[in-house]
Order: sequence, then structure tokens, then C-alpha cells
Amino acid sequence: MNIKGIYLTAALAIGCAATTLAQDDSYERFRIGGYGEMVASFKGYGTSRFNGTSAGNTYERRNSIAIPRFVIAGDYKFNRHWQLGAEIEFEAGGVGLETEMEASENGEYETEMEKGGEVALEQFHVTYTLNRAFHVRAGHMVLPVGLTNAHHEPILFFGTIRPEAETTFIPSTWHETGLSIFGRLGRDYSRVSYEAYVTTGLNADGFGRDAWVADGKQGLFETDNFTSPAYTVRLDYEGVPGLRVGASYYYCNDATANADKRFKYSSLDGVSVNILSADAQYRNRYVTARANVLWGQISNSQKLSGVSLSNLSNYHHGAMRRTAKNALSYGVEAGLNLSAFAASTRCPVIYPFGRYEYYNPQERGEGTQLIDPRCQVSKWTGGVNWFALPNLVVKADWSTRKVGTSRVFGHSRYNRENEFSIGVAYTAWFWQK
Repeated sequence: MNIKGIYLTAALAIGCAATTLAQDDSYERFRIGGYGEMVASFKGYGTSRFNGTSAGNTYERRNSIAIPRFVIAGDYKFNRHWQLGAEIEFEAGGVGLETEMEASENGEYETEMEKGGEVALEQFHVTYTLNRAFHVRAGHMVLPVGLTNAHHEPILFFGTIRPEAETTFIPSTWHETGLSIFGRLGRDYSRVSYEAYVTTGLNADGFGRDAWVADGKQGLFETDNFTSPAYTVRLDYEGVPGLRVGASYYYCNDATANADKRFKYSSLDGVSVNILSADAQYRNRYVTARANVLWGQISNSQKLSGVSLSNLSNYHHGAMRRTAKNALSYGVEAGLNLSAFAASTRCPVIYPFGRYEYYNPQERGEGTQLIDPRCQVSKWTGGVNWFALPNLVVKADWSTRKVGTSRVFGHSRYNRENEFSIGVAYTAWFWQK
């Protein structure tokens, strides 16, 4: 295969589940690899749109640079039936004692251990394989809720950051401990795949206004509460060449049963969580296009919003909590492979792309519950991905957020948030045998 053919093969693999670290099974005994991202952003807005001004976020010129994720991954096959897999993630440079300014608390300075930077065991599991149609896995696993969690490696999405819509109000990457079964069905095992999970559930302590249930992912303490487990299922169909269509459902019967201080919620008759998602991807040598929608609902949101916890906890509660009953996000993106149109075999693989997203962690309240229009965001992103190597990509994009309206071209009384970013990302297996 010539150089252009190698690059085209890699480009077509963008977004394909079979190429991800977790699902590629082409090694014989063991392998070590990982993925990582570096991003620099040049912003034209302040640190919080919830600063009390009628215009929302302020216009400020500020820049930032970060290493969002550095992941070390490894797999080992004991034999043809048993396999061990693990991923360790260093997020935002690791974890340590740090000082930060809480925008939601009038700029108060706090010194604390924060989960914003962490060293996390993202995956650690043992898998038994009977055949391609049936696998059993036990351990710490990524839940395939939504498009991004199922395809979270940085060469599998356009842009310098993960799609913002669904990652705003559900955990990303969402990893929990439990048991799963999965496999592929059909005459040639290529058309339908299924996954089913029983895992630790969300903790209602972390639910809130800005991120809905995203901060309810457990992991703060040495052990997780398993009083109310969660159930997740996902189906994917790939019977049409180049097309994958998938859907997932997540259910936790009572997130308050997993709270650190359960008695704080004694007046509530439980808080159930339902999350539905659907997504699709189409790819050929010329174009890669994706679309997704995610809808969530919790019960007793009005009473939950009235529960206050200590300010010394790692959660922000009280009057600013106001967890909504419903959350909603949807998005669509497309990229064009310019090298597919070139006559030269040495043409670099370049994907200009565009993306539109809408999200609102306070899509709908319950009863007389007040919701904040500043949570409602429409975001446009345009940029380019250059694959310097099949598993190494340089990215640049410009984005703008319109706050306070669901209409694409509607007027908003809040300031826009504009940003230009550049980044480098890779996904690779470094050594395998």
C-alpha cells in the first residue's frame, strides 16, 4: 500500500469503533499504548456567565493552555478466553493541592483537593470471551452513553475539545465499576453489536444547575456507594457500508441512595435518573459526518433543589443548585477529506469541518422551579484537522456560543463567547507482541 493509501485508511477510521483502544483486538499477547491531547485557547470572554450582570459573561481577552488528558493503556491476554485491560488517565496535569477562584461564589479563593485535575483509573477489567457473540466483563469500564463516551479517543472527533453539548451535563469520560456482557451478532458478526451493564449509579450530591448530573459520577472516596445500581444498554447497527447507527439508555432508580449523607434526602421519595441517546455516523473516503441527540430526566427535581449540604463538601449546593427536571443536547458535524480529491499520492490528509451544537442542562423545570436562561447554549465551530501521521493530528478551530436562545439566528440579550484554539492529539499502541 502506498503512503496515500495508508493515510486514507487512517482517515476513514476516524470515528470507527473498531479502531479504538478499547475494542481493537489485533495483538497476540500484550500491548502498551495510550492517547493524549494538548490545547491552547485564545478567548474573548470572562470566566463565568453567571456573574450577576444582565449581559451574562463579560468581554475579556484571556488565553489558556492545558493538557486535558494523558492516558496510558495496556492489555494482556492470559489465553484465548481471558483478557486483562487497563487505562490510567492523568487529567489536567494530575492531582494535587491547588488554589482556585470559585466564580459561583463571588470570586472566593479556595485551597482544596479538586477533581478538576486527577489521576484516575479509567478502566480496569477482566474479560471472558466465549465467542464473538458473547463476552463477559467485570471491573471498571467506560459506559457507552452518548456518542462521545463510546468514541472518546481524540482522533475520533473533530475539533480541539470533545463535543461540548453532551459532555456538559453527563460525565465524560464516564467510567463506572460493575459487570457487563457484550458482543456482535449477525451472519458475519459485522452488522449488530450490543452492550449491557450493571454498575455503580450516580450520586445525587453532585447534581446541579450548570452540569446537571455530570458531577454525580462517584470516585471521591475510596469506595463507591452501590445501594442503587445503574443499568445501561446500547445497540449499534452497521449493516449499510459506511453507516453506523446507535442508541443507548441509562437508568438509576434512586441517586439519593448513593449519596454520602443519605439522611439529607429523607424528605424525598427517591430521585430516579433516565438518560436516552441516539447517534449516527456516515463515512467514506470523501466525507465523515456525525449527528447525536441526548435527553435526560430526573424525578423530584424541585425538592432536590431545596436540599443544602455543607459548604465544606466538594459539591456546590444551596440556592445556586436548582437541578432541572430535563436536560437536552443535540449536534451535527461534518468534515471533508481534501486529500481524496488530489491526484498526488503525497497530498497531506486535511479535514476542514463544521459543527453545530445545542445544549441546555436546564431545559425544563418542575412545578414552580425557576430555570436560568444562561444555561441554554447554541454553539458553532469551524476548523481543520491535519493528520501529520495516521495516529497524530494537529487541530485548529474557531467557535462562538450564543447564550439564552434555542433559535439558531434568534436574538439574545447575553454576550456571545468567542474562542480560537489549536491543539495536538495522538492515539497509538507503542509496543505489542
